[in-house]
Amino acid sequence: MTITTNQEGAKLVVALDGRLDTTTSPQLEAELKKSLGGVAELVFDLEKLEYISSAGLRVLLYAQKVMNSQGKMTVTGVNETVNEVFEITGFCDILTIK
Repeated sequence: MTITTNQEGAKLVVALDGRLDTTTSPQLEAELKKSLGGVAELVFDLEKLEYISSAGLRVLLYAQKVMNSQGKMTVTGVNETVNEVFEITGFCDILTIK
C-alpha cells in the first residue's frame, strides 16, 4: 500500500493506494500518529484503495476518534467494494462519506 499525504494549513489529505489490511495498517497508524497534531480537517481519499480489512477499519476508527475531539474527518472516493464493507460493518453510520 502507498500512503500519500498533503497538508495545507490545518487540513490533511491522506490518499491510500492498494490494500489496507493486517500487514499495512500499522504503517497507516504510525503515519497518522505523527501527522494528526494540529489538524482540524482530515480527508481520506480512498479512490485507489482496493481492499480494507478489519485491521484497516480499526485505524479509520482510531482516526475518527482523534478527529472527533479536534475537528472533522471525511472519507472520499469510496469504491463499491470498500463501500460494501462500510455498509456491512456499520461504518457508513460512523464515518462521513462523500
